[in-house]
Amino acid sequence: MADYSKFFHPWHSISTGEAAPKIVNSIIEITKGSKAKYELEKQTGFLRLDRILASDLCYPFHYGFLPKTYCADNDPLDILILCSEQLLPLSIVEARVLGAIEMIDNGEQDDKIIGVAAYDPFMQKIQNLEDIDKATLASIRHFFEEYKKPEGKLVEIKKFLDKSTAQSLISKGMELYKKTF
Repeated sequence: MADYSKFFHPWHSISTGEAAPKIVNSIIEITKGSKAKYELEKQTGFLRLDRILASDLCYPFHYGFLPKTYCADNDPLDILILCSEQLLPLSIVEARVLGAIEMIDNGEQDDKIIGVAAYDPFMQKIQNLEDIDKATLASIRHFFEEYKKPEGKLVEIKKFLDKSTAQSLISKGMELYKKTF
């Protein structure tokens, strides 16, 4: 494993947050409205263009990862963030955790945390998944069910998970990171 203490790396140099797992630091990889799918390059910490979505879909939310977390898919824990403003890639955003989506992506467990930008005044009333309007939740579900179909890959949405379960996923991801790195 590389020695990440010698240089800055967004996955390894930033904490998950003092208030984690309730409010977490999130690193933005993909901005809302984008068709470009970026991935964190694990060795360098830079974003690498993975692909352009091969459909008319675009990301209906900001998408990124939680630093200093690790999951069974050998990546940091993913998060999608609702925010009233456009954010920049590699921005650090404190997100209030609302819940998660239990997903199977190409046969692997790949759950996603759902949060809102913690200090966005337009998101202050959203404290739980139940506070998100049904059209937004349907848009999130539809995006994940459809975005890999043109590539012949299957994503199965099992269910939305509550805030407590999402916070437990984050705590487990933080512990696995400590054990692994």
